[in-house]
Amino acid sequence: MGDSEADISGKKIFFLHPTVVVQNRIIDELVQQEYEVYISKDKDALKRVLKKYPNSIVFVDINENMQEKEWETWITSIKNDPETKNVSIGIVTSNDDELIKRKYLLTVKVPYTVLKFDLDKAIAHILQVLQTADAKGRRKFIRATMSADVNTTVNLPYTGIFFNGQIKDISVVGLSCTLEGSPEITKNTLLKDIQVKLQTAILKVEGIIFGSRVDDNEKVYVLLFTQRIDPEARVKIRKYIQHNLQNKMDKELR
Repeated sequence: MGDSEADISGKKIFFLHPTVVVQNRIIDELVQQEYEVYISKDKDALKRVLKKYPNSIVFVDINENMQEKEWETWITSIKNDPETKNVSIGIVTSNDDELIKRKYLLTVKVPYTVLKFDLDKAIAHILQVLQTADAKGRRKFIRATMSADVNTTVNLPYTGIFFNGQIKDISVVGLSCTLEGSPEITKNTLLKDIQVKLQTAILKVEGIIFGSRVDDNEKVYVLLFTQRIDPEARVKIRKYIQHNLQNKMDKELR
């Protein structure tokens, strides 16, 4: 039997009606840990999307948007629907009521994480849940692909000339791009003082040409970042990737 897409590229992780704390601390941390994370504020739209991605993981906060009993009904409906029965669901909430917690753990059978007392401990628990669920699959890094966008560009120096280019895709380990003027850059060439523009973020990096390919009659260079990349640049790249993927998912959630 062949490997599923989730085995290879990982699982999508959705947070339904996340609080500001969840968005700013938990989701940001998961993004920096290279998890593919999305936000949804529409339970019905999410249920429809989950049928397309039936191996996804969903975290809900039973304090938000609906009464706890309504949340229980929604979660049960996901678990009982043949099209979404393989979706994994977890609770992320400030509700530390022991009876409710026991109900979800023992009856509804979903992980329950309380945020109220120790947020770092809660994050560690969520990361453990995701690791147990093999949420990354065999993929190590999240990658974003983009169509022509004047706000996602690269500018690199070669033989004393700066070449402007269009980024095709990017991850924290490198990018692929087309370059104006179609310069002939040999494999393993080290390029310093590269400027990468990702919307409003401008990053300085250095990289090595890994190779090239031809897509639609255009030469596409593959550039790998060196280990000297600023850690803050990695943070900004991951944030951009999450923003890019979220924008695409928002179209599916409409």
